[in-house]
Amino acid sequence: MSAQQIPVVVLAGFLGSGKTTLLNHLLRSARGTRVGVLVNDFGSIEIDAMTVAGQVGSTVSLGNGCLCCAVDASELDTYLETLARPSSRLDVIVIEASGLAEPQELVRMILASDNERIVYGGLVQVVDATEFDATRARHPETDRHLGIADLVVVNKADRVPDEELRRVHTTVTGLADRAAVVSAAYGRVDPELLFDHAARAEDPDGTRQLSFEDLYAEAHEAGHHDHPHAAYETVSFTADEPMHPRRLMDFLDSRPDGLYRIKGFVDFGASDPGNRYAVHAVGRFLRFYPRPWPSGERRRTQLVLIGSGTDAEALRKALDACRVAGPHDVPEEHTMWGVLRYVPEPGQEAEDDAS
Repeated sequence: MSAQQIPVVVLAGFLGSGKTTLLNHLLRSARGTRVGVLVNDFGSIEIDAMTVAGQVGSTVSLGNGCLCCAVDASELDTYLETLARPSSRLDVIVIEASGLAEPQELVRMILASDNERIVYGGLVQVVDATEFDATRARHPETDRHLGIADLVVVNKADRVPDEELRRVHTTVTGLADRAAVVSAAYGRVDPELLFDHAARAEDPDGTRQLSFEDLYAEAHEAGHHDHPHAAYETVSFTADEPMHPRRLMDFLDSRPDGLYRIKGFVDFGASDPGNRYAVHAVGRFLRFYPRPWPSGERRRTQLVLIGSGTDAEALRKALDACRVAGPHDVPEEHTMWGVLRYVPEPGQEAEDDAS
């Protein structure tokens, strides 16, 4: 993936589910990651100590390098264009959808955008564990929304008995197709589940001075030590041998339920000796970005897989089986076609993965 591309994450859920609480937590926990926020809602939206009250068309600096815009749905594309400019220096953009918004339409807009600086970052659907049954009764479209989500956060997990939480979690998992499903309290999802932390400058000895933002976050975490984080697993994979295109695509096309994000670089060896392929996968969305190998860089595959309820050992075993085993296992030329289907052409509109 091009270093200039910015993932756009859609944060959705019905009124009272805890979207804004989760968003505030992400902003408090950014720690060097510059977040652009598009609030597509009405009324008072609290972002930490700042309140955006009906300020449609305004952009407010949050003081930690992040930006917040309150916009109408018709203006979203215009503001995405603005926030994606290099001068904004953002690392990720989060759209907090109105509680009555149709998340599929927001996803379609992102996927159909011809802005080469943005890339789809996933649909995160927040549900209230305490009101789940009532929400489904009031809003029958809940099941459909869960079915297109890439990640579902079952929020307010601390407010229901364990048995009830397991029931809600099981029901949501059944409705959410292949999405990762995690439980959380107070919207406390680790940002690493949704986006990468930006690199921070360190002193030569590997240490760095704590910023006010770090101290605030540590104090906030200390005050909530009994509140569970959303549980997820991270699997790292490295291979010095090239990867077999067909076998890797078989793995990606059938990736297991709960595997939310895949990121990293792939070496296809003789199948394309001039390029390494950045891979960006979120939910069912997949893209490869070929770039020339950096001069002097060691050729190998490095991947990080993030999900919930996944089998780490099974994932590593499946990826191990994708290595080229030797001269007798050299892929045929046509095996790269499967990979190239997911390489966007310059100016090409993204295919609609949300349909």
